[in-house]
Amino acid sequence: MSDATEDMVTITVDGQEVQAAKGAMLIEVTDAHDIKVPRFCYHKKLAVAANCRMCLVEVEKAPKPLPACATPVMDGMVVHTHSACARDAQKSVMEFLLINHPLDCPICDQGGECELQDVAVGYGQSVSEYTETKRVVFDKDVGPLIATELTRCIHCTRCVRFGREIAGIRELGMTGRGEHALISTFVDESINSEISGNAVDVCPVGALTAKPSRFKGRAWEMIEHQTIAPHDCIGSNLYVHTLRGEVVRVVPRENEAINEVWISDRDRFSYEGIDSEDRLTTPMIKRDGQWQAANWDEALQLVADKFKAVADIKVQQAEVEAEAALADSEAGTDAEETKTEDGVDTEAEAVASVNTETAALVSVNSTLEELYLTQKFMRVLGSGSIDHRLRQSDFSDQHAAPVMPWLGQDIEQLEKLGAALLVGSNVRKEQPIANLRLRKAVVNHAAKISFINPRRYTFNFDVANNISVAQQNMVAELASVAAAAYELSGGTIPPSLSDTVKAAEVDETHKAIARQLSDAESATVLLGNIASMHPQFSALRTLAQAIAKETGSRFGYLTDGCNAAGAWLAGAVPHRGAGGSTEEVVTGKNLADINQEKLAACLLLNIEPDTDVADANALMTTLQEADFVVSISAYNSASVKKVADVMLPAANFMETSGTYVNAEGFWQSFKAVVESRGSARPAWKILRVLGNLTGADGFEHMSSQEVKAELRSHCESIELSNELDDPAAVKADTPAGMYRSSDVPMYAADAIVRRATSLQKTVDAQTMCIRLNSAEADRLNVVAASSVTVKQGDNSASLTLVIDDTIPDATAWIPMAVEGIDRLGAPFAEVTIEGAGA
Repeated sequence: MSDATEDMVTITVDGQEVQAAKGAMLIEVTDAHDIKVPRFCYHKKLAVAANCRMCLVEVEKAPKPLPACATPVMDGMVVHTHSACARDAQKSVMEFLLINHPLDCPICDQGGECELQDVAVGYGQSVSEYTETKRVVFDKDVGPLIATELTRCIHCTRCVRFGREIAGIRELGMTGRGEHALISTFVDESINSEISGNAVDVCPVGALTAKPSRFKGRAWEMIEHQTIAPHDCIGSNLYVHTLRGEVVRVVPRENEAINEVWISDRDRFSYEGIDSEDRLTTPMIKRDGQWQAANWDEALQLVADKFKAVADIKVQQAEVEAEAALADSEAGTDAEETKTEDGVDTEAEAVASVNTETAALVSVNSTLEELYLTQKFMRVLGSGSIDHRLRQSDFSDQHAAPVMPWLGQDIEQLEKLGAALLVGSNVRKEQPIANLRLRKAVVNHAAKISFINPRRYTFNFDVANNISVAQQNMVAELASVAAAAYELSGGTIPPSLSDTVKAAEVDETHKAIARQLSDAESATVLLGNIASMHPQFSALRTLAQAIAKETGSRFGYLTDGCNAAGAWLAGAVPHRGAGGSTEEVVTGKNLADINQEKLAACLLLNIEPDTDVADANALMTTLQEADFVVSISAYNSASVKKVADVMLPAANFMETSGTYVNAEGFWQSFKAVVESRGSARPAWKILRVLGNLTGADGFEHMSSQEVKAELRSHCESIELSNELDDPAAVKADTPAGMYRSSDVPMYAADAIVRRATSLQKTVDAQTMCIRLNSAEADRLNVVAASSVTVKQGDNSASLTLVIDDTIPDATAWIPMAVEGIDRLGAPFAEVTIEGAGA
């Protein structure tokens, strides 16, 4: 007999013989065979509580009905789920549960999709013997995202178990006993978890509801649509519920391979930012410094003419250069014959002197189709200066980078890890769903998860090694782990790492990290968002790859935004075309080099230049000095209005079809959920028409699916690998002084989230400050809550001081993507700090 057969038992349920895994709970078996058993406290992702008793069933030879959720199956067990005994028990439990439940169904948001309603219809009685006064529970404000109606609570404790087991934060608990039992937050705190909205989903009644969508509509009136989350690299699957063409709420769509049954609060509540006050609904043209509404034909023709004119001059310049080169190569040519009497070149030199530098800067949250058509439009007009890496500052090894930076494994694999090292990552806030997988690895498999960050972040699982150092010391710290890994493996240190690794100081923590990665059956080294923004990003990833190789670990990236992988595949980088091609591709400049140029024309796709880039000061200056700037965006933000000449209203992710590629390289397409606002149009259609108006070939697409299919044809031969091709030498620069470190707050990640009003009321959105540890504050003679002046180069800003001992020495923590801080310039730069009285 095989091991698989030995692990199975045979039971009889309602006269039907079924096979079940030994040790499985009875309710799991009935669910697997589509046998209905009522329940409230049971949830397939939570531990068994068995406190509602609604799932009582009759088991032969048992003295009384047993809860199906807490009864393990045994060979030969005979179960009756609808016998008289079982039905009587279920009806009695149902009557007890309704004793104190109010008749709120006509006004309850849960009405129509309420588990209590459904079970009451099937198992309730028409008349109750209970005639006493119902109890009333007074509700408390638990935050801007969740509304409570605790009189409706049936004490199933799903929300409590969700916080303890899934979110990893004990924010809710039950106090009191019997009739005085009450679900409440701890010490009157608010609910602040980054995935708190899932408590609404697990609640079987209307005790917890989503505050932003409260009383907005009835469940049976709404239309359900499928879409993909646009805020991080996981690509969580969503259902969007609309009512009369308006988005009312967002809930998770089950996908075990990606987000299981959970979504982050950012994905759930960001829809509020769709219809903000500064929504752009009609094309606008700046005339004499004043913005005026225009029609689509006029605006598109103006943009096409500007880019076409620059492209035509560029062609003429190329012809002049070719003629000049030919003339120089011909012996006996009198170069002076091409000169005028005063020595100034004639028409040829006039053409050569015209500025023809053009560029496109695109959001990493744009769809695959938008990104592909943007780079195609720019390249057919002769420019390869296209970039989506707007928060990156180190591009020195871009030619060695992989075709597409990816996770290096399936998302599901994260929960099976035995060890991991994350560098420059606040994964809990940046990729909350990936963080849940890592938490499961720690809780279920005692995984050893280590971090190297420029700040000691708080995680919701036990961290094996949590190293926090000033950002200027991160390369040296990672080199120490690499040195420990080489020492452990006995491998040969490559010349590109030799000097840095041999000079590294290794302590027991570094050795422990290397040993844990080497000993684990499944291990990974991941670079996060902060690492990609680091001024020595190339050094960090070269060292990270070396550690992964020497310890036998996988190597991957937790990338910025929702479609970084797609941007690389689409060719939204200056040195590669679609599918990572380098053959016959028009190349150009990266963001850092673009900021050094005088631009003749620039296209902005779904970006806000004051918050979506690393150095907002530099880009704003570049755009203000440009001859012509067009913005394709859903919003007419103040920064865009300041630098643009034309604004074209684009549909946001709810209003367009498209595709995102998540961190594991999985392409996920979606359709529009609601109609575009005003005369806004999908950005891929805008770009297609611009291509047509310039006379370029290859812009005949009639649907986003056709665009995707064209790009697919460029990507058929791609094999995913994060292997760096001939990485450059690594040097660990450790300058002295006070340096500014940064990350992007989770609710400032992109334009839609920044406009989501409920998310902006949360604790995680309160980031307009500077953080120093207590030792640095004492040294600088500044106190908490005081206003300090931060100087970075020629720029300065006044910020409120927060004392925070998670910040390392020599570090001033000032976030990115926050309005008012952009004036300081690029992060990871040296700063000086002065108190109010200085």
